[in-house]
Amino acid sequence: MSRATIQGWTNAEVLLKFDVHREVRYCVYRENEAHYLEVQNLDETPVHTLELPEALKLDTASYEVLLRYVLLDVAAA
Repeated sequence: MSRATIQGWTNAEVLLKFDVHREVRYCVYRENEAHYLEVQNLDETPVHTLELPEALKLDTASYEVLLRYVLLDVAAA
């Protein structure tokens, strides 16, 4: 199993609703042919890992946009 970091751990403040934010950190990595966006709380507890669709694998501008949708989905579950 080959794992390579595409974007190292990055802190982000994500707007969930008007005036409601959540602080997380995320990284993007490749494992074999698949790319993943891993999200953690700032204390390093896991939130979610998402396999990136082919079109977003290297689109770094989309990573933080995806964070919001992942967090909204996780919060709704």
